[in-house]
Amino acid sequence: MSKQMSHLDDIPSTPGKFKMEKSPFVHNRLRWHSSLAKLTFWSFIFLGLILIFFFRSPSSNPLPQDPSRRSLRTYNWGGPAWEKRVRSSACVRSHNGISVLVTGAAGFVGTHVSAALKRRGDGVLGLDNFNDYYDPSLKRARQALLERSGVFIVEGDINDSALLRKLFEVVAFTHVMHLAAQAGVRYAMENPGSYVHSNIAGLVSLLEVCKSANPQPAIVWASSSSVYGLNTKVPFSEKDRTDQPASLYAATKKAGEEIAHTYNHIYGLSLTGLRFFTVYGPWGRPDMAYFFFTRDILKGKSIPIFEAANHGTVARDFTYIDDIVKGCLAALDTAEKSTGSGGKKKGPAPLRVYNLGNTSPVPVSDLVSILERLLKVNAKRDIMKLPRNGDVQFTHANISLAQRELGYKPSTDLQTGLKKFVRWYLGYYNGGKKAAG
Repeated sequence: MSKQMSHLDDIPSTPGKFKMEKSPFVHNRLRWHSSLAKLTFWSFIFLGLILIFFFRSPSSNPLPQDPSRRSLRTYNWGGPAWEKRVRSSACVRSHNGISVLVTGAAGFVGTHVSAALKRRGDGVLGLDNFNDYYDPSLKRARQALLERSGVFIVEGDINDSALLRKLFEVVAFTHVMHLAAQAGVRYAMENPGSYVHSNIAGLVSLLEVCKSANPQPAIVWASSSSVYGLNTKVPFSEKDRTDQPASLYAATKKAGEEIAHTYNHIYGLSLTGLRFFTVYGPWGRPDMAYFFFTRDILKGKSIPIFEAANHGTVARDFTYIDDIVKGCLAALDTAEKSTGSGGKKKGPAPLRVYNLGNTSPVPVSDLVSILERLLKVNAKRDIMKLPRNGDVQFTHANISLAQRELGYKPSTDLQTGLKKFVRWYLGYYNGGKKAAG
């Protein structure tokens, strides 16, 4: 053989008979190959551990990769006992009753709507992710309240399509009351992703399942007075423009209305949007002004009173929760059936939008004065300019359409409503010795 033949050709086919020459070149090259083999081996081990970590949870309940998607968690659901609870909760007990899936059932409005539906004999199943946007213990207390009245809340996320499909397999819901959403105008500046995840992706997720359900349910969902944005014409009417959102929250709610239009047009889903105006009352949200004003007045802390440019008054159309509930139930009762089947539209379906407000805007300073009288404590007022964080100067609802088509007629003034709220607040936090934030 040629002496110029590669040294690799000198390696015999039978192992054990080859004696390596003590060449520095050969020694270094084999040592390099050995290091490469070790590196490759440990790389595969490391890659395997990563794959095991990411795929060890059930595929129907994925863990979130994006921290802004704060609501997705791994939940346990399914099985005969779970299905039995779902069916029992959704069972209609009254003649001509309806079967309703209430999303966001452990939320403020969701709790009151679920309880009202159950009281009149409708079938009600709740769905909530119990996220920590505000104190989850308040949501758990609402859950316990509903449990005592026979309403089961499934713990899960509206973006979990497998869970939603399963719920529709177990129960043929006639209606959906979609109240799950990321609320709050100011928080959008801290965690914008959570608004897109809940208010846009979550709505699409729900509508995708509803469009394929057979029969399709009629859907009533919560929009917001925030869609009126920078409008200056008052009172706000459903015919007014809604293309000037002042916050990301408002923009996601406006996007939801456009998405609803699309699913109504393509798939024949019956959809009703309700634009809520500053809802307040017992079991309310701690991030709302009337709630944390009450807390801080009792603690002796100063409270921010915003004023607009040139000392302009900031006012809100405060709407008591019982009036909102009546509007929600009326929207469910008057909702016509969806017209699609198996994801295919078979005829035009109704698409409606209503304002649900009180028609009596009250300056925020007057709200504080009422709380002072009810709490028998003088507030430490800190007057400051309205920040550029998405808050608007005023809201005022024109409710003539809801009056005409839903029979909606609010009957609770702010003084009466706040009296009921303060009584609940003192009983819940002081009577139960709980700490309020």
